[in-house]
Amino acid sequence: MTKKIPQSIRKIANSREFQPSIRIGKSGITENLIEEIDAQLSKKDIVKIKINRGLFERSKIEEVWKHLSDETNSTIVSARGNVCVLWR
Repeated sequence: MTKKIPQSIRKIANSREFQPSIRIGKSGITENLIEEIDAQLSKKDIVKIKINRGLFERSKIEEVWKHLSDETNSTIVSARGNVCVLWR
């Protein structure tokens, strides 16, 4: 599901003030994590996620973002390294 991302959402996503509200730690991607992302998206439409360093290989991180966006029915606004912004 790809929809056009409004400029206002892109601006928030790229803002330095917009801090990650979800961190993926050593327990990795769990059902609880997906539910939490879903809940935050329901509340404020946009969420920033950060993966702790060394948790996934660089080559796998893109798959992680894709998986999370599919699971939460959201769109990837920006994904840079271990930080991603999802929007719904």
